[in-house]
Amino acid sequence: MSKRKGRSVSYSPWRAILFLLPTWALMLVFFVLPVLLTFYYSFTNLSLTGPNSVDTHFVGFTNFVTMFADPAFRTSVLMTLIFLVFSAIVGQQVLGLIIALLLQQKPRAFRSIIGVLVIVGWVTPEIVVAFIWFAFFSDHGTANSVAGVLGFKPIAWLVHFPMLCVVVANIWHGTAFSMLVYQAALGDVPSEVKEAAMIDGATGWRRLVGVTLPIIKGSVATNMILITLQTLGLFTLIYALTGGGPGTSTETLPIYMYEQAFSNYQLGYGTAISLVLLLIGIIASFAYLKILKVKI
Repeated sequence: MSKRKGRSVSYSPWRAILFLLPTWALMLVFFVLPVLLTFYYSFTNLSLTGPNSVDTHFVGFTNFVTMFADPAFRTSVLMTLIFLVFSAIVGQQVLGLIIALLLQQKPRAFRSIIGVLVIVGWVTPEIVVAFIWFAFFSDHGTANSVAGVLGFKPIAWLVHFPMLCVVVANIWHGTAFSMLVYQAALGDVPSEVKEAAMIDGATGWRRLVGVTLPIIKGSVATNMILITLQTLGLFTLIYALTGGGPGTSTETLPIYMYEQAFSNYQLGYGTAISLVLLLIGIIASFAYLKILKVKI
């Protein structure tokens, strides 16, 4: 027994490389290769049907020149940013933090009940979420029933306020994730620090802004990055709820990309749009880290 304890373990870099090879292979196949293929196809005239589907050529920056000259693309970028800011950065982020703060001092049973109710929205598939909110905002849905009780005329929510409908649906669907992140982060704030701030006479708002948020800013940045990337790629919920319309009023980049790649059969052009979507996510992630002064 004593001999085994005293036995020295020699370090071999080749052994470490051998153990890491499966991980590197999986990352290469499922992450690096798709990104490289996307990058390559975005500079080609690849199409789903026709001559270009079997005879693909390198077209340089043609797809990107066409894209930035297209008013529909610029509109979809604007719709994407509006949807991202109001549904994720403001809606899910702020509401998740508020719920986590309100539940912080509540009894365990109360936290469990509210937590389960909020998480139901998160675990519900996007297509089901879309049908739930379609029923809520339809002409004879719950929203108009409540408006009728309050004395208002029925409103065609999905026609006159389509962006509001998809924003509310995404907030309901994704707030639970932010709530869970902030519940875990708030639990790591030392009670001595909060008690010292209370003794100094700091109000609840001052303690939140001056003490709590600076301590959990790493979790804030992580949450913002994750919900931003998730919201940028959201397709099913919007497409099933409004189809990107009416017109282009809810046509975000994923829907515009789908229309170009699979309705107009321009796969090369569609992958160029996906590259722009990836670039927006990267820029937003670095912006969050820079603004919050979080190091990675």
